[in-house]
Amino acid sequence: MTPNIPGNGSSGERVHWSDQSSLRVAGVPIQATFAEAFDMKMTRIIVTAADREWCDHAAAAMTGFGTSVIACGIETAVEQELRPEETPDGRPGVAILAFAVSGKELEKQIPRRAGQCILTCPTTALYAGLPGDRKVYPNRVPLGKTLRYFGDGYQISKQVPHTQPDGTQETIRYWRVPVMDGEFVCQHDVGRTEAIGGGNFILLGRSMQSVTLACRAAIDTIKKLPGVITPFPGGVTRSGSKVGSKYAALFASTNEAFCPHLRTLTETHLSMDTKAVLEVVLDGVDFSSISNAIHAGITAACESVGAEGLVGITAGNYGGKLGRHHFHLEQIMTERSR
Repeated sequence: MTPNIPGNGSSGERVHWSDQSSLRVAGVPIQATFAEAFDMKMTRIIVTAADREWCDHAAAAMTGFGTSVIACGIETAVEQELRPEETPDGRPGVAILAFAVSGKELEKQIPRRAGQCILTCPTTALYAGLPGDRKVYPNRVPLGKTLRYFGDGYQISKQVPHTQPDGTQETIRYWRVPVMDGEFVCQHDVGRTEAIGGGNFILLGRSMQSVTLACRAAIDTIKKLPGVITPFPGGVTRSGSKVGSKYAALFASTNEAFCPHLRTLTETHLSMDTKAVLEVVLDGVDFSSISNAIHAGITAACESVGAEGLVGITAGNYGGKLGRHHFHLEQIMTERSR
């Protein structure tokens, strides 16, 4: 679990790391620890529609129940809104990132969700968000390849030559599936690639109100960054977990060391003035994207409420047992602030 200065969990004998931290942002102590993340598979899709409202409805449905691979199959959220000039068909759009622990799971979840959430939504179309054919991304996630069968034989396909930004040529296959508002246009498939899931930072609040304000400031800033998502509700989770459980059926369970109400009952990582704890979890296309988001999020959180609202910021560290990607908070905050 997250390293801490030894103590027996009682309030009288314990010195908390936040009292001795040398790194502070807007007066808020940052623990010299690392967030532990793991390898995932990732893809990116683009959804467009006749107007922003239909597009947002489709995106909300597509990314619903996509907070954690523990039970949702994938972790997914809107990466960014796209202006008409940024989409393949010149209409309002969104880019959605989706992450899974295996390519097989991604290949199952994406067409299933797209069929129920995008195909069903009026005026929408679906495109690959990772430019490149099989030479670039040999592993593919089916889109129209699967969804075309809804057309019951009336669907048609068209292959269109396309020039990539780097000047290379490729032929893209699209499907046109008849539906009651006209037709559903869908690209044949999309590439998938390696990515990272589970980057995080944990905010120790002096009150629920202050830690909420800090988290919202962090998420508002992270939303502006490409290549990263925060898949939990509002970008934040209160149910931070540890690996394993006393119950054999569970892969993860409550992280009691960060539960304020258990402070006097178990070994705790909290000081007595910590009243509420929230965690920001990040999935990203690469190490740099997550590092940038951690820096921007922590900076915004600290500047929003200061030390009057936050006791400190730490991270989910499992002693190297969870994943091989380690995001050292001190290094990230120091190097990216120069």
